[in-house]
Amino acid sequence: MDIIILIGSFTVVCLMGMPVAYALGIASILGALYTGIPLEAVMLKVAGGMSGFSLLAIPFFILTGAIMAVGGMAERLINLAKVFVGAIRGGMALVNILASTMFGCISGSSVADTAAVGGVMIPQMIKMGYPRLFAVNVTISGSLQPLLVPPSHNMIIYSIAAGGTVSVAHLFMGGIIPALLLGLSLVILVLYIAHRDNFPKGEQIKFSQIGKIVLDAVWGMVTIAIILGGILSGVFTPTESGAVACVYAFLVTMFVYRDVRWSEIPKLIGRVIRTVGMVMIMIGFSISFGYMMALLQVPAIATQFFINISSDKYTFLLWINILLLLLGTFMDLAPMLLICTPIFLPVIKTFGIDPVHFGIIMILNLGIGLLTPPVGPTMVVGCAIGKVSMEAVSKSILVFYIPMVIVLFLVTYIPALSLWLPHLLLD
Repeated sequence: MDIIILIGSFTVVCLMGMPVAYALGIASILGALYTGIPLEAVMLKVAGGMSGFSLLAIPFFILTGAIMAVGGMAERLINLAKVFVGAIRGGMALVNILASTMFGCISGSSVADTAAVGGVMIPQMIKMGYPRLFAVNVTISGSLQPLLVPPSHNMIIYSIAAGGTVSVAHLFMGGIIPALLLGLSLVILVLYIAHRDNFPKGEQIKFSQIGKIVLDAVWGMVTIAIILGGILSGVFTPTESGAVACVYAFLVTMFVYRDVRWSEIPKLIGRVIRTVGMVMIMIGFSISFGYMMALLQVPAIATQFFINISSDKYTFLLWINILLLLLGTFMDLAPMLLICTPIFLPVIKTFGIDPVHFGIIMILNLGIGLLTPPVGPTMVVGCAIGKVSMEAVSKSILVFYIPMVIVLFLVTYIPALSLWLPHLLLD
């Protein structure tokens, strides 16, 4: 009955339209009241969940991405991508994917990537004769990559949900190959569609312009080097690399690019604070929810349940992928990580699955949910930019799910795709 009160109240409050963060808090309080646990213990967990030093990396990375986004970094990366693939048939779609790959290493957010890259690319693609729905689908599909590459704040959230037992640096490195594999699979699909439907070729960039384009983009690309290089060399922790990258992004945006007015900085910081506030509240309440689940032995019950279904880890991973794909259509990525990780972590240890490998599986799987109705926040942003309905996109995007699911399958059953790079560079 205790578990029913905890899980049931969370479900009911969510169905009433309450934000997930507050639903977690209310469910924790109701569960504590029913079981006789002092509310002070729950509140201490909430406070403790929001006070970890590693959490500082989240606002730093979010602010870095926001500064570079408003500073015109996305447009400069798009111009750089045009140098490489812009003249190919369907080249603008390839530029879209390549720009998302590069900008993802700065923003770390699917929604931010869609807003920044899509805000430039979708109108350009439509102007050049690409179907409006195709332009939106390419943009939102390509924006799945930022979830898997540094500085993905969702990897930090997964590490926190795992009780800090999973290295953020290992997660950062573990997502790089799956992200590149996803980008390559989307490129293959786009090339096939472009030749089948005879999409237009882009204009060849003049040789005299290449130097300026590369120089413009390199200033921002150094941000990636700071994050990756600092962590790999051991000079910075992920939190410290986020702080240094944030300062560098500010200096480049304000004194090199100079596309942002000083008067716009307070509004930018205000938007970031609002985003960070929502994330921190969600983390705090999710920690208290996880505390209640641990007291009620939910992870142990879940472990026994999955072992009873099958003792084979590959079958377990299949069921987990199906479950997460379904749940991801109804809930956002971050709360799902915070809720599911404490439940599944004991289970994967029983099956001998590496937590880094499982984290990449979860993030890729739940990231697909960002592109699916009825919630799909990334899809919502793409539809708003492209001025199309979610119903139309939901029908036309089906073919783009194929490469995503194939890559998810490969990442799930070939652990080396997630573990080889961390072991090579960090162990």
